[in-house]
Amino acid sequence: MERKEDILKKKYFKVHNVTDLKDMLYKSAKMFKNNDAFRLKDKNGKIYGISFINFKNDVEALGTSLIDSKLLNKSIAVIGQNSYSWITAYLAATIVGTAVPIDKELHVDDIINFLNISETKAVIGDEKHIKLILENKDKLKSSDIILVNIDNTDVNSNIIKLEELIKKGKNKVESGDTSFSDIQINPNDMHVLLFTSGTTGNAKGICLSHRNICSNIMSIAKIVKVDKRTVVLSILPIHHTYECTIGHLLQIYGGGVITYCDGLRYISKNILEYKPTSVVCVPLLLENIHKKIINTLKKSLPKKYFNNDKHFLDNMPLPLRLIVKSKIKKSLGGNMRSFIVGAAAINPDIIESFYKIGVKALQGYGLTECSPLVAGNNDIFYKADSVGLPIPDVEFKINNPDAEGNGEIIVKGPNVMLGYYNDPESTDAVFKKGWFYTGDLGRIDEDGFLYLTGRCKSVIVTKNGKNIYPEEIEYYLNENPLIEECIVVGANYENDDETYVSAKILPNKDAFKEFLEKVEVSDSEINKEIKKIISDVNKKLPNYKHIKNFKIVDKPLEKTTTKKIKRFGSNLSM
Repeated sequence: MERKEDILKKKYFKVHNVTDLKDMLYKSAKMFKNNDAFRLKDKNGKIYGISFINFKNDVEALGTSLIDSKLLNKSIAVIGQNSYSWITAYLAATIVGTAVPIDKELHVDDIINFLNISETKAVIGDEKHIKLILENKDKLKSSDIILVNIDNTDVNSNIIKLEELIKKGKNKVESGDTSFSDIQINPNDMHVLLFTSGTTGNAKGICLSHRNICSNIMSIAKIVKVDKRTVVLSILPIHHTYECTIGHLLQIYGGGVITYCDGLRYISKNILEYKPTSVVCVPLLLENIHKKIINTLKKSLPKKYFNNDKHFLDNMPLPLRLIVKSKIKKSLGGNMRSFIVGAAAINPDIIESFYKIGVKALQGYGLTECSPLVAGNNDIFYKADSVGLPIPDVEFKINNPDAEGNGEIIVKGPNVMLGYYNDPESTDAVFKKGWFYTGDLGRIDEDGFLYLTGRCKSVIVTKNGKNIYPEEIEYYLNENPLIEECIVVGANYENDDETYVSAKILPNKDAFKEFLEKVEVSDSEINKEIKKIISDVNKKLPNYKHIKNFKIVDKPLEKTTTKKIKRFGSNLSM
């Protein structure tokens, strides 16, 4: 019987080859010349477009100025909000030297540390971060670091405005300077250095090449249709390779249009303004959109249709179902085709619910070390509870699977990183015989679909050697609408060497008020209901996986900037 991934090969979308990001930039400018690459807002809120050829010219001009500033083959950091200026700076830096994308949410001490480790010679960032770096300049190893302000505001005479560099570069190009266009890139050399803390450990520098990133772009383009009709709303932090590769570089490669969210509170407004066809998101965002749809519909439709919020359309007669689907599509801008979902597990019922509306929710799996995508559901085959099939040109398998087929996911492909920056010991620990050991646990079904079951580092090991994957228990807890979020950990207590399954839970107070039909709900009432929920969850699990203790918290759990709950630090204390 032919496997689905083999059938899929026969249906790949046509792609064009690019060897590096400069090659991609120039080819896109030629292929899509006057088409909009970006749609932005001016100071008055009016939307205007920037063409592919103008985008290429801005990157080329900035790159020319960077070379003129003696930054060829140097590390150049980029930090700030998602913006046209950010991606312009990133591409110029990646082509001229090594781009170092920095998380804008980091403490200034961490920013300085990463700048020092990477031996950064220039920082292109927004006013806020340029000022922070300026205030801490004495902590930098490089005394002559160049600071460039993306916001183009006056900070002081030593800070260069981005628009001035671009203007200077354009003048040089018009005068015959070809230093940027003449650059010859070795696609196998490091040109991107990403620092990631993940959810289970300390920060490492991940070294990526043009080949890593371009191979991933072309692989995704074979299974996800991107063309001039594609409009993406950028929401997730752009320093992360998930948003940068899929939300930006893939669109530039395929001829799509990139737009920017004004902030999380404006997502619905921006969707109506830009009418995107696709959004790259995390499960939390998709769940919130789903909740908003349900809550809006509940105000105008009988309660009988919402006995099961995930399958509410099934409860409606056909004429009403068609009307409701149309209204939902309009609330999503009218053109929404798909949500690309990754970074954490999502309830498959929500995926199915969006499919019934007529919007695909394509769940995938990736890591920064893999540029990032490894697997994904696609336009032809999908399973709502799976993270999909291997993307083209990438292999994965399960190392030493147990009786149920669970084991560590290992990956091989041109998208896999060069290694960890100046850390051969950590690099050697994750590479064995050409395979990258992800640290993630999963299984593969008979059709080749991958299912995640946890992280090696988050596994709870009991005294008698039983392995417990906390993600499994968290899934059951998160099914209940009374729970906003949770984390399951292994807890140890004084004079007892056993490890107990424990949970930290943030209750959804609004849901509690509705559930108990009260204006205010007491802590004791919340505690009582949480106990019942835990009791119900324990009934679904073998004894050794039972939650023995729990703690109710009143603040959201600490998260990474991609909204994954951190599995280290304060979240682990019980």
